[in-house]
Amino acid sequence: MNNFYKIFLFVLFALSTGYSYAQQQSVKDTLQLDSVIVKENRLKHLPNVTGTYIFAGKKTNLLYPDAGKANLANNNARMTLAKIPGVNSWEMDGAGLQINIGTRGTDPHRSIEMNMRQNGYNTNSDVFGYPENHYNVPFQAISEIQYVRGSAALQFGSQFGGMMNYKIKEGDSTKVFGFETEQTGGSNRFFNSYNAIGGKVGKVSYYAFYSARSGDGWRPDAAFNYRAYYANIKYQFNSKGSIAVQFSRSDYRQQIAGGLTDAQFDANNRQSTRFRNFFNPEINIPALLFNYAFNSNTRLEVTSHVLFGQRNSVQFINTPNIPDTVNTSLKTYNPRQVDRDYYAGFTTEARLLHIYKLGTLNSTFTTGVRYFEETTKRRQKGVGTIGTDFDLSLVKPYGIDLRLHSLNYAAFAENIFQITPEFTVTPGVRYEVIKTTTSGVINNATFPIGYKGNRNYPLFGTGLQYQFSNGNQLYGNISQAYRPYLYAAVTPADQLTIIDPNIKDSRGYDIDLGYRGHISTVFNFDVNGFYVRYNNRAGTLTQTDANNVTHLFATNIGNAVAKGVEAYTEVSLLRSFNEHSGSDIRLFNSLAYTHGRYISGSINQSGKNISLKNNQTENTPDWINRTGLTVLSNHVSTTLQFSYTSKSFSDANNTIANPTGATGIVPAYHVFDWAFNYTFLRNYHINANVNNLFNAKYFTRRINMYPGPGILPADGRTFSIGLGMKL
Repeated sequence: MNNFYKIFLFVLFALSTGYSYAQQQSVKDTLQLDSVIVKENRLKHLPNVTGTYIFAGKKTNLLYPDAGKANLANNNARMTLAKIPGVNSWEMDGAGLQINIGTRGTDPHRSIEMNMRQNGYNTNSDVFGYPENHYNVPFQAISEIQYVRGSAALQFGSQFGGMMNYKIKEGDSTKVFGFETEQTGGSNRFFNSYNAIGGKVGKVSYYAFYSARSGDGWRPDAAFNYRAYYANIKYQFNSKGSIAVQFSRSDYRQQIAGGLTDAQFDANNRQSTRFRNFFNPEINIPALLFNYAFNSNTRLEVTSHVLFGQRNSVQFINTPNIPDTVNTSLKTYNPRQVDRDYYAGFTTEARLLHIYKLGTLNSTFTTGVRYFEETTKRRQKGVGTIGTDFDLSLVKPYGIDLRLHSLNYAAFAENIFQITPEFTVTPGVRYEVIKTTTSGVINNATFPIGYKGNRNYPLFGTGLQYQFSNGNQLYGNISQAYRPYLYAAVTPADQLTIIDPNIKDSRGYDIDLGYRGHISTVFNFDVNGFYVRYNNRAGTLTQTDANNVTHLFATNIGNAVAKGVEAYTEVSLLRSFNEHSGSDIRLFNSLAYTHGRYISGSINQSGKNISLKNNQTENTPDWINRTGLTVLSNHVSTTLQFSYTSKSFSDANNTIANPTGATGIVPAYHVFDWAFNYTFLRNYHINANVNNLFNAKYFTRRINMYPGPGILPADGRTFSIGLGMKL
């Protein structure tokens, strides 16, 4: 960073951490400003018990998306999730078509190591075989974001990255009919339309939205068209119970501009190397939610949902230094590769929570079961047309044609033992049964395709929490977790990767120890240390064979540890002098230090065993820091945010550079963003956003598969302006 950025970061960090530590509130604060209610979007933690869920002793975050603090119209994760320390966000496009996040050294690619949920149910395409999150909800529809770190594995299932749940807005229960709309336009012909209705009639409440987003993209050949639908009808049949029917869908078609080599990126980071590449996911999720309170101490929740859809791509797949031009011998463009996945999954989860007396104090017990079944039909390496448009038709059959089936049974139990009025102990256990089968044909396979894998996993964990009289909390947790190997790990779809057929599931555990609190309405904080042990970590290595040909090798590359500190602080500068001030200036800092290193592992390279010990784990920057200054005054809220991410490596070998751009260092980068929202005439608002304010030249990832291979440049400076109404 140059001196200006260093001084800016130092001043904001010093101001935001110069106060004593204190505990956050766990309820929404509201402030009346000239007939305008402003929801205070401070980082909070989840309460000990919510519905049928237990969060005591766990590292949790609770966020309320706000247009004055983030660009919600283009699903900007860098701003929206800024107050959660350590979120590594890959920016594969500037329109938020894919949310790619990871923490503590986990893989951010389509949030593949996160247990992603909406209203409590999974949205990952295939939880065990292919857990990429192709479903994309518009951030404008989210009322709150709940995040639980690795300790989520006991209540919610596998994944080291934890559980993130998007709660969708509900209709205004005081109205029979309500309507909201926001239309946003911006640079590169960006246009976003969000429209929703909601209300309550007798015992029936409802909410539905339609969202559409389109644009040309910051790079040439990067046009996109996105749509999302959602409907929720809830019937409250008496004071104790309700049943809700929900349906969600997201789909988009995106043109892919292709990856770049380092030389291409340095020369012109905005250039395109592909114009005939397209990507198209379509995901549908119908769901049924049943809630019943037998009494004030016992609650039941049953959720069933189906996920069905497809993921389609047609691409000229080759390294970026090979142009997609007319083949001189064919006198046409080269045929493209067609890949298609079809998903069909069903999940039912039932949870029961009971509060009971143990001695003179209340303790809380929760238990649940899950049934999950998924079939993925994977058809890849089809020879497509020589055309230039989005065309999935074939001229030769698929080289890969597989049927992938997963069956999972799981049961869990956790209990809050209230040892004293201040001190709780929360042990838990989960038992997973996983059955996977793979059958089909791979024309170029070098190993058998018929496969059956049955695994049984017991997982254990315990949380501790001490509540101080001033509301501050000391918390700690240790929980086991695992990550099943993916179907993609044994069915290579690209031409650059060799797959280890003996790849295994990853197992390990997550430890947290932290202190969180607040001082009145002036200062909030949450500081914790963590330790994540990740055994049999799956990843990609760079290999050079005896003929000096470089390729990529996917395997269990060794055992890794990620340890570090996550710290969030926020201070209300005006309320430091006047606690009841209607206006405020807020300063927050979200800092994470993650020391992710291999502690064992090696790879055979040109006949020699090369140790991975002490290598930095892939996609794990040591430092992620985000600092924001927010001004709240009457009808205005505006935020200036600074984000810094240190360098990382794209492979376990810690390759410095590769001629193709597919592996190597991801350099450190820093970005400024600005958001503004003005409310007028009570029901109307205008917002404006500028992302990458100073037009920084950077990238967040390298890739050897879709949508690369090569460097994927991040967007330069972009802007948008929106007008909204809520009646």
